[in-house]
Amino acid sequence: MNPLTHFRKTRILSPLILLTLVAIASPTVARADAVTDWNLIASTAIVTNAGQPPHVSVLSFAMVQGAVYDAVNAIDRGHQPYLVQPPSNQTDSKEAATAAAAFRVLVGFADLPGLFPSQQPTLQPIYDAYIASLPDNPPGSRAAGIVIGEATARAMLTARLNDGRGGPAPTLYPPAPGIWRPTPPNYAHDPAPWVGNVRPFIVPSAEMLRTDGPNALASAEYAEDFNEIKEIGSLYSTTRTMDQTDAAIFWQDNNPPALWNRVSRALAASQNLDIVENARLFAMEDLAAADALIGCWNDKYYWQFWRPITAIREADTDGNPDTEPDPNWLPLFDPSTPVCNPPPLVTPPFPDHPAGHACVSSAIVHTLQNFFGTDKIGFSAFSNKSCTTRSFERLSDALKEIIDARVWGGIHFRTADTQGAVLGKKVAHYLEKHYFQPVQRSGFISRTQLIANR
Repeated sequence: MNPLTHFRKTRILSPLILLTLVAIASPTVARADAVTDWNLIASTAIVTNAGQPPHVSVLSFAMVQGAVYDAVNAIDRGHQPYLVQPPSNQTDSKEAATAAAAFRVLVGFADLPGLFPSQQPTLQPIYDAYIASLPDNPPGSRAAGIVIGEATARAMLTARLNDGRGGPAPTLYPPAPGIWRPTPPNYAHDPAPWVGNVRPFIVPSAEMLRTDGPNALASAEYAEDFNEIKEIGSLYSTTRTMDQTDAAIFWQDNNPPALWNRVSRALAASQNLDIVENARLFAMEDLAAADALIGCWNDKYYWQFWRPITAIREADTDGNPDTEPDPNWLPLFDPSTPVCNPPPLVTPPFPDHPAGHACVSSAIVHTLQNFFGTDKIGFSAFSNKSCTTRSFERLSDALKEIIDARVWGGIHFRTADTQGAVLGKKVAHYLEKHYFQPVQRSGFISRTQLIANR
């Protein structure tokens, strides 16, 4: 059977995973709340309607979920705020606060633009119907929640004014061995090269996330990476398995940050999280993801390292005796590789090092580990690129597969993946130490503290 055309697969799942899937699928257990509802609405606005590429969409997710967290936390007051903590009563509607915060970050105000003002005609009736469906008990709690959500949205939009989004592109280095240049077949350029110059959400600066950099072209380490991807990442590889081919295509989902938000919505249901926990989970995840990609893009344009397709075709210029050129080499990520949804697979149009998917996925995986206090969280996810479902018994299993998958796809040297994962972990570690700390309130113990004390 041709691994390039085989998408359906059967996986043997452990009893733990099966139980988790049953829990997610069961209407008596799986439940949505305002946070997951508006995360899905925001995802549609950001990815489907606005069509933002992954390294831009992650900034929008962070803005929405950061404001939602501050809105819910302003009422709960169990943790430190991200930006602001408007005055509130404990009876104010967290659901109304969530909806108002997300809606206003997306569409803005008359005097302060949101992310997508042009989507207001679409989002306004959704918001109005959602608010109307919420109980107003005690009377006035719904209106009070709206005031809180609008305050946190305004704080977020104000904080992100002039933050570098849409700014100038970095200067590209002159062509030379090892230096990135546009790749076939489209020879496209990065649609958002400015991401690396955006002001971070969490860490003090993107430069503090600088990686060790790619291997020297003449080194044995470079030759090892080169020869690995030349073989297993080739369109015509005879060593890549069917499952590895599926994994490579799977993780090239049209928007990886949106995929991880889908995973977290499922985890929120399977782990029976409440609205307060969900607000914190999505804010932690998306703020970490945003800074990971800001740091990643800053690092990409610092090193500007060439992609494997260029390196392999021009290996006669790298000065390494252990690499051999193949002027006709093609990666698995080629338009001829079948996928179930457009666009076709190609080498992404920006430098190799570090790998963006590894950066963002590592930040998210380590943040999820920190949030749940364990790596032993099983989950399944569906990819819009392969139209297959893959299952994992541990969060770290997914990250390990992502690192491998970018090599199997023929688009990243392994060092770009492993160093990207280190960068993402640094962001998650910084967030854990400096943000979202529990607050001891008089006569109150948070659910997080109760779980920790069990």
